[in-house]
Amino acid sequence: MKIGILQTGHSPDELTDKFGEYDEMFRTLLDGNGFEYETFSVVDQKFPQSVDDADGWIITGSRHGAYEDHPWIPPLEDLIRDIQQSGKPLIGVCFGHQIIAQALGGTVEKFKGGWAVGRTEYDFDGHKVSLNAWHQDQVVELPDGAQVLGTNDFCKNAMLSYGDTIWTVQAHPEFSNGFVEGLMQTRGKGVVPDDLMQDAASRQDASNSNPEIARYMADFLKKARA
Repeated sequence: MKIGILQTGHSPDELTDKFGEYDEMFRTLLDGNGFEYETFSVVDQKFPQSVDDADGWIITGSRHGAYEDHPWIPPLEDLIRDIQQSGKPLIGVCFGHQIIAQALGGTVEKFKGGWAVGRTEYDFDGHKVSLNAWHQDQVVELPDGAQVLGTNDFCKNAMLSYGDTIWTVQAHPEFSNGFVEGLMQTRGKGVVPDDLMQDAASRQDASNSNPEIARYMADFLKKARA
């Protein structure tokens, strides 16, 4: 099965040697599932020719806002709607979660409650999971047909599905604890409140649910559909 990775941002230059680019993090996360991959750096306006260039799709995170005025955002929204119409599986993570909701009629905005950073717990499918978060923007109004699968008190629309072909998550199952520590040093200072980063740093030695969510994502992509 070929997975097309729609890369919507770049890892900080200071961290790429150790942790890789965003598309590489997904390849690592989903390793062992027999997928082949092709990356399309849509943030650099490099788009696939059609939805048929892959059997399933993933949209990465980004430092950009879904609501910002960038020339690559409208064609990405068009592609999202085309993928939905095609019936191919699509997964969105953080920015990917947000841009899918926006493309399908929802609303994304800079959340008045501030930032979520580091290891964060969510109610998902009847139990607790812990994932690394790094966001201020949130999906605040759902598109028609969206179903909430994961939530917490800070982010009520943390995991969404659209039928059986689209699944999205606000947090980052592809981010290791070490990468989040690096983000605090490279992108957090002067942007994220110091007390939030200190609190996040105190939780970063704990385990997370990345392997569980990776299995869920792989099963979702492989799922037989009519």
